Amino acid sequence: MKKRIVVTGVGIVSPVGIGKHEFVRSIREGKSSADIIRSFDVSMHTTKFASLVKDFVPEQFIDKKRCRRMARFTQLGFAAAKMAIEDSNIDLSKEDLSRIGIVTGTGIGGLEVVEAETKTLLEKNAKRVSPFLIPMIITNMLPGEIAISYGFTGINYAVTSACSSANHALGDALNLLRMGAADVMISGGAEGAVTPLGLAGFCSIKALSQKNDNPAKASRPFDKNRDGFVIGEGAGIVVLETLEHALARDAYIYGELAGYGASDDAYHITAPDPEGKSAAFAMEKAIMDAGVSKDEIDYINAHGTSTVLNDKTETLAIKKVFGQRAYRIPVSSTKSMTGHSLGGAAGIELVAVLLCIRDGFVHPTINYETPDPECDLDYVPNIVRQSQITCAISNSLGFGGHNSTILVKKYK
Repeated sequence: MKKRIVVTGVGIVSPVGIGKHEFVRSIREGKSSADIIRSFDVSMHTTKFASLVKDFVPEQFIDKKRCRRMARFTQLGFAAAKMAIEDSNIDLSKEDLSRIGIVTGTGIGGLEVVEAETKTLLEKNAKRVSPFLIPMIITNMLPGEIAISYGFTGINYAVTSACSSANHALGDALNLLRMGAADVMISGGAEGAVTPLGLAGFCSIKALSQKNDNPAKASRPFDKNRDGFVIGEGAGIVVLETLEHALARDAYIYGELAGYGASDDAYHITAPDPEGKSAAFAMEKAIMDAGVSKDEIDYINAHGTSTVLNDKTETLAIKKVFGQRAYRIPVSSTKSMTGHSLGGAAGIELVAVLLCIRDGFVHPTINYETPDPECDLDYVPNIVRQSQITCAISNSLGFGGHNSTILVKKYK
């Protein structure tokens, strides 16, 4: 028997809300976050908008001096982790801190720091480059900073696998708890790569929507008129514990992280395998790992990026797994509201799934207006649906062909 692993705390910093109360209200209402970028000049970019976290004051979560030495992704992730730990109500004075570990996911790291220090190097000289350049840009600095702040001396590292990063991190955390390497794990993902260079790079590969005249309508997963994703930022972090540990301290349980599956397309660096075989395999593995039947899955949180290739490929993969029953399972995309926060996306989406389970609803896929014959499932268009979710899967598919699926159950 595998150890049961449960979620006891959630933290969220997203473009549609900071903190679980504002976030859950926004996803229930179907709030769009996409807007014109005003933090830097976008006049030469083909896409001029993004989903950015608004009203985020990192000094509310982090000491001001330390904050200046953190990249954007670390600030976002640290704030989400702090919220998750506080939400869990864990009394750290009673815990063995060597039994608390951290695994987080990030796709890119401190890109804005690279840009700023490159400018310093070219316009001034090498001696003026910040000594904090390297510590700020590396992806493992998020779990490192969390550990330093709380004294967690357990296993600690970062995962980088593009848009699958957070799901891979969560899957690793799940298995580390199962094998007894820790009693508590902090896990999820964060990203803060909406910069001039980052935006230009995604524009160059024509991955982004160009609906500059109406950004709020740009992220439209599975809609026939989709033309690319909306780049975003944010962080979703959770506290995971063995069931025994959570029950011993009478913790509130949001849900059970019960299954994990991962695969790779081995096909192309940016395009998904058009047959969706490996994406389907990741879902199959997560279901088998959880020891549930396919008939028990009653919600799918899709990767749902709003790109032409991803949406039809993921739809095909879901059909491969569930057959005719795929048409009866609600499928929705959090990214329709939050945009695509790359390595942080799966962490944000796990929090969304957990809150949907807690409150008994399926959030909508907004901006779904024109059906696509190749995307013909139930995408919960535009309006929230009241529904008791007992078993859900959440997909993430990343550049490099990385596929990852986690399975979440209502706690019983």
